[in-house]
Amino acid sequence: MSEVVEIGKEEREFIEEIEKVSGVNIYSCYQCGKCSAGCPFSFKMDKTVNQIIHYIQLGLKDKAMNANTMWVCASCLTCSVRCPRDVDVAAIMEALREITLRKNPEKVRISEIPKDVREKMPNIALVGNFRKTTG
Repeated sequence: MSEVVEIGKEEREFIEEIEKVSGVNIYSCYQCGKCSAGCPFSFKMDKTVNQIIHYIQLGLKDKAMNANTMWVCASCLTCSVRCPRDVDVAAIMEALREITLRKNPEKVRISEIPKDVREKMPNIALVGNFRKTTG
């Protein structure tokens, strides 16, 4: 018999914030793993996309927010398209970034990227970075 785990007030507030910002019912995900299996950047992530969603479902804010997954996410929507429950996984990743940036708006500083590296970067990489890291 499985044990029912109660979520505390702080954990519930975190879940509600994710749901409010993303517009997604986090409990719609039943952990099939299709999002992670189809993600073209999962090999660069320290936690898979479905692991992050599971952390959120459990209210494990530190584990979800400290993973690099949301920053590696390319917002390509593959995860959202593959989801059999129509969970907008990309919106959840965007919500995690947005919540982080509200607290720490200078997650990435363009001025700290060496000039020679910036000159070699494709423009879309810089645009994508600004979109992900500005509030």
